[in-house]
Amino acid sequence: MELTDGDVTLRPIKLRDQRAWREVNRRNRDWLRPWEATIPPPTPSGPIAHRPTYRQMVRHLRAEASAGRMLPFVIEYQGRLVGQLTVAGITWGSMCSGHVGYWVDQSVAGRGVMPTAVALAVDHCFRTVGLHRIEVCIRPENGPSRRVVEKLGFREEGLRPRYLHIDGGWRDHLVFALTAEEVPEGLLSRWRRKRGDNTAGPGGANTVDRPGTPPK
Repeated sequence: MELTDGDVTLRPIKLRDQRAWREVNRRNRDWLRPWEATIPPPTPSGPIAHRPTYRQMVRHLRAEASAGRMLPFVIEYQGRLVGQLTVAGITWGSMCSGHVGYWVDQSVAGRGVMPTAVALAVDHCFRTVGLHRIEVCIRPENGPSRRVVEKLGFREEGLRPRYLHIDGGWRDHLVFALTAEEVPEGLLSRWRRKRGDNTAGPGGANTVDRPGTPPK
C-alpha cells in the first residue's frame, strides 16, 4: 500500500531504494546516532550479532511483513526519500497491537512531515489492518521525537527502564500509546485540525490508500 497526504507519502521499502536510503542516512549520521538501536556486546552463551547490510535489512523487513508482523515503509516528501517508518511487533489475538518507530532527514524536520507520516500509518493500522492499539517508545532525551507524539495527542503511559539498546547502552524509554477508540475521526483528521488545515473532509479526505507495486 501507498499512503499519501499532500507532499508526504509512505510506501513499502524496496531493494532499489538503497542508494537514496544510504545517502540520507550518511548525511544524518550525527543527527541519528544518539537515537539508533545498537547491538549489545555478546554474552558467553549468546550468539555474536552483526549490524545487517541494507539488503539483509530489507529482506528481513519483507519476510516479517509477509508473516503479518510488520509494516515497513520509507517516507517520501515532495517525491524524495527522507526517512523510514516501521510498524513492528504486530500481535494479533486478544491484543491486536503494534509499535511504531521512525527517523527523518534533519533537512525536513519541523515541516510536519513526521506527524503526518505517523498519522497516516496509525489510521491505516486502525482502519485497514484492524489493530486496536499503537505504541511509540521514545528516549526521554529525544525532544524532537517526543514533540511528534505530543502534537498527535498520544497518551504518555510511563517509563520502561533500560528498555532498548541504543547508542551503545541500555536506555530508558517513555511509552506513548493510542487506541482506536481514542481517534474515531482518524488521527490524520486530528492532526490537520490541530495545524489549522481545513482542506480535508471527514476522516481526512485527501488521504489516498492505493495498491503499490511489489517491493523489488
